[in-house]
Amino acid sequence: MKDGIHPNYREVLFHDVSNDFKFVTRSTIHSKETVEFEGKTLPLIKIEVSAESHPFYTGKHKIVDTAGRVEKFRQKFGKVGSKTAVAN
Repeated sequence: MKDGIHPNYREVLFHDVSNDFKFVTRSTIHSKETVEFEGKTLPLIKIEVSAESHPFYTGKHKIVDTAGRVEKFRQKFGKVGSKTAVAN
């Protein structure tokens, strides 16, 4: 392989902000934030949905509303919207 053409592949901390789940994996993603985790200083990437909070993996229909989109949808369509039960 040629030197200097590949991105830096290192350990990165991903933080699922919807349920405060954190996990470390290797990635080439860039981040300006760093955090101390288990004795290591790692780049921090904040995400809204991971396998710990996604309805497909959890089996629960959970609404992650960061910008009022769900409420806007309900106002626009009323009872015509989602027919699935909402987990609390």
